Amino acid sequence: NMSVARITEIKSSSPKGFDDAVEKGVSRANKTLKNVRGAWVKEMEVECGKNGKITEYRVLLKVTFILSDD
Repeated sequence: NMSVARITEIKSSSPKGFDDAVEKGVSRANKTLKNVRGAWVKEMEVECGKNGKITEYRVLLKVTFILSDD
């Protein structure tokens, strides 16, 4: 019984940090996609305010999910 997976990219952000941005992205993907099996970070970036302080952490995730026959 062979599975077929699909990979989609999503971008997520957080003012707290990269880990939080990943958690938010995976959590949100699970609300829309069925059978999410994993994700990996393709890119990381930060947004800085006028004073040079980091204001937002962003990640580009590749999310893998298994296609169902339903």
